[in-house]
Amino acid sequence: MTGPTGSGQALSQPEAFARIRLLRSPNIGPVSYTQLLARFGTAEAALEALPDLARKGKGGYTPAHADRIEREVAEVRKAGARYLFHDQPDYPELLAELESAPPILTCRGDLSLASAPCVAMVGARNASAAAAKLARNFASELAQAGFTVVSGLARGIDGAAHEGAFPRTIGVIASGIDIAYPPQHADLQEQIAREGLLIAEQPPGTEPRGRHFPSRNRIIAGLASGTLVVEAAPKSGSLITARLAGEAGREVMAIPGSPLDTRSLGCNQLIRDGAVLVQSPEEVIELLESFTGAPRSSFRVAEDAPEFDYSELAEADPVEGGEAISGLLSTAPIAVDELIRQSGASAPAVHMALLELEIAGELERHAGGLVSLSGASR
Repeated sequence: MTGPTGSGQALSQPEAFARIRLLRSPNIGPVSYTQLLARFGTAEAALEALPDLARKGKGGYTPAHADRIEREVAEVRKAGARYLFHDQPDYPELLAELESAPPILTCRGDLSLASAPCVAMVGARNASAAAAKLARNFASELAQAGFTVVSGLARGIDGAAHEGAFPRTIGVIASGIDIAYPPQHADLQEQIAREGLLIAEQPPGTEPRGRHFPSRNRIIAGLASGTLVVEAAPKSGSLITARLAGEAGREVMAIPGSPLDTRSLGCNQLIRDGAVLVQSPEEVIELLESFTGAPRSSFRVAEDAPEFDYSELAEADPVEGGEAISGLLSTAPIAVDELIRQSGASAPAVHMALLELEIAGELERHAGGLVSLSGASR
């Protein structure tokens, strides 16, 4: 295989290949990936251990096939993209703070844009003409002030924000790096890839599915110190992005609208729930330039979960406490620290038992550090 990491990276090519293969293996997500690297030191060692760790499952375990990863790497190179790994120097600092930060991204364009101060702008796909114009103007002024505008390349507000900020803009897509979605934005997506920055978490060739959009939204929120919702209906994807921003301890802002327009009800509800009301780009700039990690907004700010040093997994006994932990779980989400208290086992042993259950397909992870048995396991 030829170079998935690009030139000049300290990560060896075999280890880079193994990392991609590990992340593409069944039941491996960002948290379990991080824990496996902490436990075994390298992805190559973790891959060898996966079948044994999944012994709680009813069948065997087969990691992603190497030839599949060979094809993926070739497609990434063909698309003119590169891989970005979680521990490389140019991985976005704010995104890395998320517990669920993507371990591997594919990207095209200028990575320095992600290192600049970023603001996310999201909103309705069926945006009003006035809101689209407002988003374009806000994005233009924010870009002129030195901010990188992050959005999801959707129709409506997203597209207007990208256009207003261009080329100081990052597009985060729910498909593979080589798939344009929506098709109407194919030209805009290519422009962003050439002159801005285009980011994808899904492997190349992946068509966007409903489950991919919340994952994309967490990246949009995670890249930025604040998320601005311009126009949004209740229960829209934009509100998911705002919630994720609040849970990450970032600023959440919303532009108010008429209560007679359903496309404004989501923003008005955000403000009721603690988002900061903003009416000008200057107010956004003032909020974010003074952002110190303590947001003024109080919208859905999650309580701090107890931190766990994953390096302790290197000393954990993978057998200790496993059956006891499984018996304490149900399909109702529960905090990991509560499992530690009730089981009486050590934190490393509990985390290791949960990792085994996840690899076996029996565990589901939720926001806020909650876990449950997967629906398929019962």
